[in-house]
Amino acid sequence: MSMPQQIRDESDFDQLPHNIPVSATVADIEEKKGFIDYFTFVVEVKTKGEAKYLIYRRYREFFNLHQVLEAKYSPEDLEKPGPNTCILPSLPGKIYIGNKREIAESRIPELNTYMKRLLGLPTWLLLDEALRMFFYQTEQDSQHQPRALRRLRPPTRKVKDVKTPKMDIFSSPRAEVMFDFRGNGKAELKLKRGEVIFLLRRVNADWLEGTVNNQTGIFPETFVKIIKPLPESDSDGEGGGHMYSCLRCFLLTPSGVETRDVCVQEDLTIQPTYKDLLSRMRNVFKVDGIALNYRDPEGDLIRILDDEDVQLMIKEGRGQQGRVNRPVNQFPWELHVTMASDLSVYNIEA
Repeated sequence: MSMPQQIRDESDFDQLPHNIPVSATVADIEEKKGFIDYFTFVVEVKTKGEAKYLIYRRYREFFNLHQVLEAKYSPEDLEKPGPNTCILPSLPGKIYIGNKREIAESRIPELNTYMKRLLGLPTWLLLDEALRMFFYQTEQDSQHQPRALRRLRPPTRKVKDVKTPKMDIFSSPRAEVMFDFRGNGKAELKLKRGEVIFLLRRVNADWLEGTVNNQTGIFPETFVKIIKPLPESDSDGEGGGHMYSCLRCFLLTPSGVETRDVCVQEDLTIQPTYKDLLSRMRNVFKVDGIALNYRDPEGDLIRILDDEDVQLMIKEGRGQQGRVNRPVNQFPWELHVTMASDLSVYNIEA
């Protein structure tokens, strides 16, 4: 019987759960800016039960899934696959040099082909836990906003219902709702086209806070047309509506010290990896052959060599929070960058 391997037995397929993914397509890419910049693939998944949802995956997650499936199911002899083995589709290889956006864009058709062939394999493979978890919509996926909003929902202060104050409609900052918006949770407003919102503050580059129908909350700016903008002094928001966290870092050279405040879209509680920090500092200061350091409570430089050292730096930084006055959006630890070959910066006295 000459049938393509991807053609499934209908009775086997009927026995699959409704939440099994049956097709997946890359809908877009999104740039993630943090300690290291990278792109995620926005994938639309369709299940056997005809549900649709979006997941957000990096290339390395595709790569890790493929390695797991290869270890489990790839036959030793490709000419004679066994009963519990399967010839997997090929995954586009790693690329180490080039523009990250161009690399991500070029991978879209290859990943679409890969996922189409992967989800077209025999039904028993679709029940594999690693494969199902890869295509499963996590809570983080479900909270992620599509590209139309460009960013995650911002953190915001706890809001409360208030009576719409007596405002001069001709002088107060305000906006007209252009599209219906269904807020997700108590912090977000529900808007109807044609309503007028009185603006209270800017939360970040994409979200505003305002009041309408005796309700106060946040909403995406893309859904409204600004009639009168907020004053410049109010645009930065109030009470912790920071979009970015700030990392203070120093480059120590024989000619002096260069100080940088680096903005990253990471929460202040994040623990970055040593590899990500090293890559980001190379990019910030445009220099190779560097070493990362932090200052201990005595003021001596301590070289960072791995993730455990990063953890110790963060722990000591948090321990000094009460003694150092920092902006509310600045990390409690600082990076001191030196040349890897320069050992003169360390206190080596016994």
